[in-house]
Parts: sequence; structure tokens; C-alpha cells
Amino acid sequence: MTTEATHPSTSASPTARQVWTRTRGIALALVLLVAGAIAIAVIRSDARHGELDPRSVDPKGSRAVAELLADRGVDTRVVTTLDEAAAASGPDTTLLVAAPDLLTRSQQSRLHNSFADTGGRTVLVASGSASVERLAPGVTADPATSLDSTLAPDCDLPAAQRAGTADTGGVRYTTTHLDADQCYPSERLATLLRIPDTTGNGDTVALGAPDILLNDRLDQQGNASLALQLLGSRPHLVWYLPSLSDPSATSTDDESGFFDLLPSGWLWGTLQLFIAAALAALWRARRLGPLVHEKLPVAIRASETAEGRARLYRKADARDRAANALRSTTRTRLAPLTGVPVTQAHTPEALLPALSAHLHGDGQDLHALLFGPPPSDDAALIALADRLDALEREVRRP
Repeated sequence: MTTEATHPSTSASPTARQVWTRTRGIALALVLLVAGAIAIAVIRSDARHGELDPRSVDPKGSRAVAELLADRGVDTRVVTTLDEAAAASGPDTTLLVAAPDLLTRSQQSRLHNSFADTGGRTVLVASGSASVERLAPGVTADPATSLDSTLAPDCDLPAAQRAGTADTGGVRYTTTHLDADQCYPSERLATLLRIPDTTGNGDTVALGAPDILLNDRLDQQGNASLALQLLGSRPHLVWYLPSLSDPSATSTDDESGFFDLLPSGWLWGTLQLFIAAALAALWRARRLGPLVHEKLPVAIRASETAEGRARLYRKADARDRAANALRSTTRTRLAPLTGVPVTQAHTPEALLPALSAHLHGDGQDLHALLFGPPPSDDAALIALADRLDALEREVRRP
């Protein structure tokens, strides 16, 4: 029993192979997550370079539509601050807001007030629920986007009828304005809205997707025709590209909190992760019912105690303590068998002569065996335990 308790096979210390087996799944998942994040960042950085910028010739840029407008006598001016956009308001100006959702609440309200009742046109590109209700009061963005990209006009707006089918599928809108033109419907919800001003000749256009303005989509369907008619109704086009460097973006009047600045997809993703974690915890739970009451003290088998102590000795690399415990126990059991009082069992002068008289041979170095130095390695410790067991059996032999 002593030999088994100190055998290396009973050690609780995990080996390097066991640690790798337990953690390789988590390590692989982390590597895939990091690689995926890097790949997405690279792809998105390439795809979004110059997106909706009338100066960019990239596939997602809008240089082509700006050149076609210039051929028709419409000058395009790019602005990146709210002050520049607000100063350009007028009846002969079309304002295109490339990313309305990037504007803060105070910016959205100020921009709407600057262009309201000026007689100009405001075009909101893919304005979602975070911006459309302030930039176009009375208009609501549906949470579900259009499944189809190419849609038919199905309305009385002359520009839409002349253009025909176009790639407007994206954000879908509903409105309380009875005189609004609701075009390019997807499941009865419009992806292009034109809301005329209550006074003057101005209007606001909510465009569900930017596809008709992109270089690589302009020559498809009726995209070019629709883009030129929406942006070329006035001689001046102000192309507003919201920028984080805009001083108005840091206005203290804005009441947006941290969660308001996060895209809705992140919030839904976080909620799904919490639900998945809760389900995983339930699945892996060890106690799904009430605790079982057990009377104390609990009886523990001697073999379990010996094995547990052996594991602790091996984990601490305490061969000296283990050897001392084995020798001390053996001396305590041998002393009564040789007629030596237990109080003198650990005295070499008293135990060794009496022990030699009971042995059938003199081949053992009793002093080194019972009082010698600690073993140098685990193999020597196991050999010591075997020799002590053999010595006790020999003394007990009649």
C-alpha cells in the first residue's frame, strides 16, 4: 500500500500533453477569432476606402455620378463639417448626406433646421432608425431591410417612372405624410420616399441604399437615370461626408450615451452571447437538483488518505518527507516485534542490535535502510519502500 501511494501514476499534476488536450479547443477558437477579425478588418478597410466619395474612383466611390452631373451643368462640392453643410442651404442647392447615422442627435436636429423650408432638396442615403426620424420627421425606418436589391418603381414619381427598375433595396420606410411619393416597394414598404415641404418647392428624399450612386453599379438597371434625376434637379450639389473630426460632433448638448453610439448589431450579438453562455452553463451544470444531506463525519478509506498524501508529497517534490514517514512507520512496527519499547524505536543504538538478532541473515545495511539519507529520485524512493516491506516481512517470518 505504501508503494502504491507514492507511485508516479497516482499523481494529480497534469502533464504537458494533458494541458494541451484540454486547452487546444479554446486556443484554436481564439486563433480563428483573431484571424477572422483581421481578415474582416482588411476586407472592410479595402471596401470602404473612399466609399460614397465623389472624388473616389474605387468601385464603392461615386466619381462617375459626379462627372455625369458636371456634364449637365451641376457643380458638386464636398463638405465634411456640419457648419459647411448648413451654410450651403438654399433653394438652388441639393444636399446629399452620405452617412446620416454617423451624425449625433444634435447634429441631426441642427441639419434639419438648416434645410427646412429653404426650397432645396435633401437626399438621405441609407438613413436608419438612428437618424431618419430627426432628419425627416414623420418617417420611420423598418428594422428589417429589403431582401431584394433590384426593385420596380411602382409609384407616380416621374423620376422613378423614367428610370424604371433600380437598385434601391436596403432600408425600408413608412411615413405619416399622405402626400409622400412611396417608390420601389419591398413587401409593401418603400425603399425610396420623397416628402415635399409644407411650404415652398423643397423636398426630402430618403434613399434606402447607396447602390445607385456607386461606380460599379451606376451602369446597371436604371441606376444612372435615377441618380441624375435625384441629384440634378438643382444647379448646386453639396455632398456631405460626416467626419469624426467635425467639432460639432463633440457638442456637449448631445445626450447620446455609450450604448447609443454602438451599432444595433453589436447589442444583439452581445445578447445572443449571454443567452449562449447561460445555455452552456445549464448544459454543463453538475447539480440540477437539491443538495444531498450527508451525516458528518464522513468516513474516508485509508487507501484514499495514503494516495492523497502521496500526491501532495510528489507535487511538492518532498521525497525526504515521504522517506522519513516510511522509515518512521516501519521502525514503529518493528520495535514491538524485536522487544524494544516504542519510545526507543527511533534510537539506532536500541533498535538495530535487537533487530539483527531476529534476522536470518546479515546481508542488509540496517542503519542505511532505517536511518539513512533521503533518496535522490522517485525510483530510489520506490526501491526504499520495497526494501522496508521486505525487511518487515522477514522479521515477522517465524
